[in-house]
Amino acid sequence: MKHLLNLLAAVALLVWGTHLVRTGVLRVFGANLRKILVQSMRNRFTAALSGIGVTALVQSSTATSLMTSSFVGQGLVTLPAALAVMRGADVGTALISVLFSADLSWLSPMFIFVGVVLFITRSATVAGRVGRVLIGLGLMLLALQLVVEATEPLFSSPAVRALLASINSDVLLEITIGAVLAIVAYSSLAVVLLVAAMATSNVVPLDVALGLVLGANLGSGLLAVLTTAKSAVSVRQVTVGNLVFKALGVAIVAPFVGLWIRYVQPELPNQTHGVVLFHLAFNVVISVGFIGLTQWIAKLVTRMLPTPQASGTSRPHHLDPSALSTPSLAISNAAREALHQADIVETMLIGVLDVIRNNDTRLSQELRQLDDTVDELYSAIKYYMTRISREALGEEESRRWTDIISFTINMEQIGDIIERVIIDVEDKKIKPQRNFSEAGMAEIVELHGRLVANLRLSMSVFLNGNVRDAQKLLEEKARFRDLERAYATTHLDRLSDRTTLSIETSSLHIDLISDLKRINSHICSIAYPILESAGALAPSRLRESRLGKIEG
Repeated sequence: MKHLLNLLAAVALLVWGTHLVRTGVLRVFGANLRKILVQSMRNRFTAALSGIGVTALVQSSTATSLMTSSFVGQGLVTLPAALAVMRGADVGTALISVLFSADLSWLSPMFIFVGVVLFITRSATVAGRVGRVLIGLGLMLLALQLVVEATEPLFSSPAVRALLASINSDVLLEITIGAVLAIVAYSSLAVVLLVAAMATSNVVPLDVALGLVLGANLGSGLLAVLTTAKSAVSVRQVTVGNLVFKALGVAIVAPFVGLWIRYVQPELPNQTHGVVLFHLAFNVVISVGFIGLTQWIAKLVTRMLPTPQASGTSRPHHLDPSALSTPSLAISNAAREALHQADIVETMLIGVLDVIRNNDTRLSQELRQLDDTVDELYSAIKYYMTRISREALGEEESRRWTDIISFTINMEQIGDIIERVIIDVEDKKIKPQRNFSEAGMAEIVELHGRLVANLRLSMSVFLNGNVRDAQKLLEEKARFRDLERAYATTHLDRLSDRTTLSIETSSLHIDLISDLKRINSHICSIAYPILESAGALAPSRLRESRLGKIEG
């Protein structure tokens, strides 16, 4: 029992080390890796090369698969290009297994020591995150050494050897076990390294080890499919297409395992090299051989999983759950959904003028229903954001996290104000069949036009973080306030002149321009975080911004 616990602990340490490296690299280089992937997809060959490089860094073809599938879901890349990336990703993880199969145990103490020092002393910086990666690398090397030490006494038991002998020469069973291990460990790399260590210790015969390796490759594809099971169809198309490639590769290569043992293994120094080089050869041959089939497989997967037609605007379009394991990607998804929410708010804001002008009760009902959509999107974005690990975010990403939450809150509050405006217009103008004076209507049109322009500018500021546009947005806030005061004065002048239409709609007119001013305040508040981060916010504005956050 003691030896079994030692082996399980060593395997758990190997899986945990792989997790630390993967998450650490994504935290340090996540945004840059996304840019590399997107920019490299001009053709299938550069896409495959980028897949090799990115996967070599994150040490997980599954992580690369999730990032790539999210890009397809966002419409940034095509399905064939994403499948080409995955051909390279499989080669990348195989290259890492070859590297770790070498005797690098002497590096383990140094990696762990340096990593712990960096992580403890500079945990909130890039150096601290690099330290996390070094800790993971050190633990992986240590775990591989412990696996070898734990397997020797455990598998010398006659009962265990008899159990292992029962799966000898049963390729389907070996593939199934390897796939299950890859899914449970959440890493085909960890399973391949474990199998290599077991083969070196003569715990399992080489033919069984190679069957387990084929299963681990298939398991990594199944793992990605399971992880994206609840994602959008366009996201699942990538993982299913990648699984089709892996299944074809396993089906083609499995009958020829004996040829590897007979002709290639005698030329290799030991069993470890036989396992990891077989893993590499499998992925290189399959990737090179199948890269020309990406278009065909993409068409096949599209028929298997047709993309449904969009129905309505209430469903979140970009909140992909599979991206939560990559914080920088999840932040990007949330920002895109926040802009979708803002688009609906813009539709409401544009429509409210038609309701005021034309007494359109049907449109007013539609706009009030859109406010429910805005509220639903706000709740979905907020819940999605809370699922992103704050500890996994860098300083810039943490600031972006706060900006997105602030933006969505402002959009939700603008939607609520517009709904109240519509209700007031229905009660005080449409039902009593009243109209604004010509001058009063002109004032409302002027303020409304500025609001729409400011909303569009605020969306640009939120998207690009341009300091000059943010400053312009604050200047518009001052101009709008001055206009509101001037129009309130001219309205009182019309009341003094006993203008009938102005008297009948006086209460609504005053409330309306006040509500438009409140909407503009929410729009312009989006500029505060941008200017504060750039150090371009005047002291009085800084106090106003912080006061607004406290009151919110």
